[in-house]
Amino acid sequence: MDLLQEIKDYRPWNEQEACDREQMLWYMAHNADYLMRENRTAHFTASIWTVNPARTKTLMVYHNIYDSWSWIGGHADGDGDLRAVALRELKEETGVANAVLLNPEIFSLEILTVNGHIRKGIYVPSHLHLNVTYLAEAEESEKLLVNEAENQAVKWWSFGEALKVSTEPWFVEWVYRKLMEKCK
Repeated sequence: MDLLQEIKDYRPWNEQEACDREQMLWYMAHNADYLMRENRTAHFTASIWTVNPARTKTLMVYHNIYDSWSWIGGHADGDGDLRAVALRELKEETGVANAVLLNPEIFSLEILTVNGHIRKGIYVPSHLHLNVTYLAEAEESEKLLVNEAENQAVKWWSFGEALKVSTEPWFVEWVYRKLMEKCK
């Protein structure tokens, strides 16, 4: 199934997802390069909400650009298989290679604002990430690795702790709380 059809078929969890889904579909209809980060207005990204088998903890990274503990994800860069993108980002950012998607379907949708920042010595202007999230499970015992180009640390946090260690209020309120609720 292609990304456009998957987003059309997705049933929003709340008003935020319904609004964001509508905007994503509109954007896809009007911008052929929606999978490419060279589209400096908005482009697709994939995130992976990774939980332990008990679904009491989530794996997070201390993100260099956002200077906060955050979930794991990255740019589509032309790849319409956002599941593969999410799993690849999980491995690249944390070292976790044996995670399993709990469902092949989209777990969550979000449009995320990204403030202008410097990346590899080049200014990246403010833009939007049209984000698709998948749910994965991994063992806490799996060896974790820090990808210094992306993050400063990798750690399992209880759901309650994860809400406290992130310094991004919008993510805590609109994304992380929602993902935790959807895991119940």
